[in-house]
Amino acid sequence: MARSLVPEPVDQYLSRTMIKETPVQKKLRAETSTMAEAGMQIGADQGALFAILVRAIGAKQAIEIGTFTGYSALAVAAALPEGGRLVACDVSEEWTSIGKKHWEAAGVAHKIDLRIAPATETIAQLLADGGAGTFDFAFIDADKPGYDAYYEGCLQLIRQNGLIAIDNVLWSGKVADESVTDESTAALRKLNAKVADDARVEACLLTVGDGVMLVRVK
Repeated sequence: MARSLVPEPVDQYLSRTMIKETPVQKKLRAETSTMAEAGMQIGADQGALFAILVRAIGAKQAIEIGTFTGYSALAVAAALPEGGRLVACDVSEEWTSIGKKHWEAAGVAHKIDLRIAPATETIAQLLADGGAGTFDFAFIDADKPGYDAYYEGCLQLIRQNGLIAIDNVLWSGKVADESVTDESTAALRKLNAKVADDARVEACLLTVGDGVMLVRVK
């Protein structure tokens, strides 16, 4: 899976001129790059975008669906104020254990509430605990067939004018190729169409990374 849809020289230019990663971010990216699943890590440009969005809306409560080795959590947690909280949802102790040590090194571990469980269960628990409408920002980047359920759950958790960012919505361009009909591509194509016509939100599909759907809850 391609990390970015832009031409390689442009991507390299972006990395050289615009992306300012912290030393801890660089170390986490380097460690993850040695893994077979390295392509699942978000780009540094996405991390920078999410940090700006979190700061711009004054977010204090955030949730992410799919943590992997923790780069997105690191970026978002660093942008949250003291007292802020990121609920990080994942099912892998192995992958998230990599993130934990880097969160500690960056001094943001106390802001991250890691939940090792299916995200739908965590969302249901948060709602049962009175979390509806109390979150400011959500990032969805997990199994693609589950995206619709995660989107619906986040719509309940996110406050009015809060934001939801959904990753991989262009899926290396596969969503635009009607001959591609595998489960993940079909799920993303269906969600894109749903969000575009969803009266509950205002949305913009950004060609950042592998495509980020940015959603404002009305």
